[in-house]
Amino acid sequence: MSDAFTYKIRGFYGRIPCEPHMLTERMTPTKDCIVLCHLGLLEASDGDSWEIEVAGMVDRPMRLTVRDLKQMPKVTVSSVHQCAGSPLEPNRPTLRVCNVSWGGVRLDDLFRLVEPDPGAAFVWSTGADGGEFGGLDCGRYMKDLPRSRVGADVLLAYEMNGEPLLPEHGHPLRLVVPGFYGTNSVKWLRRIELRKERAPGPFTTRWYNDLVADGVTRPVWNIAPQSMIVWPAPGTSLEQGTSVRAWGWAWADDSLAGVEISITVAFVAGF
Repeated sequence: MSDAFTYKIRGFYGRIPCEPHMLTERMTPTKDCIVLCHLGLLEASDGDSWEIEVAGMVDRPMRLTVRDLKQMPKVTVSSVHQCAGSPLEPNRPTLRVCNVSWGGVRLDDLFRLVEPDPGAAFVWSTGADGGEFGGLDCGRYMKDLPRSRVGADVLLAYEMNGEPLLPEHGHPLRLVVPGFYGTNSVKWLRRIELRKERAPGPFTTRWYNDLVADGVTRPVWNIAPQSMIVWPAPGTSLEQGTSVRAWGWAWADDSLAGVEISITVAFVAGF
């Protein structure tokens, strides 16, 4: 498998082009979407020739190019894409989110070709990016997800908002797991494996795990219910006694039954 890419940026790279209250459109323009690359920003020299290997607990391991994938039925999925925050500061809350349309091939369609072993409980995904993060040599970026999560909406995506992926969003191929935090949607995807156990890399064992009890953690997978107010924007002054229409967005990995709003009013005395 040839490494037909170069690093535009080595090491961690992030870009937050749009604050939450600026997300006024239901679908987020690509220029306003969050970017976070743990180990560097890659640029492929020939996207259609990019190869992905499918291996592990399968009867028919295979390699395919992006060109091969584009010959398969294309699926479009719209989903919330949210950053889980920095794994180095897991208790620091963030609200970095966008809503994106992805185009690509269902991972489940690919699995039908390779015939997974029924005993495979996890899907490992590995990107081409590698290097150091948090003072640790991480090897290649690797994540996992439950085999049971792979359904009609998990994609090997080569398009974002109707256009080819940009380098910072994983061109030429990335995994997309709707309803899971963005860290699980591996960019510059090189390898998919089916395994009995969870993946051993630091991004699954050391980082991106929430403490739920003494010594017990759970993976940062499903997006928790969240909401934000777009208007009134932070710092907006409102005239006393006027009617204000507040609005915003709410989202989660599962259905939402409703949203409750509480109001705190601060009055500024005049002279």
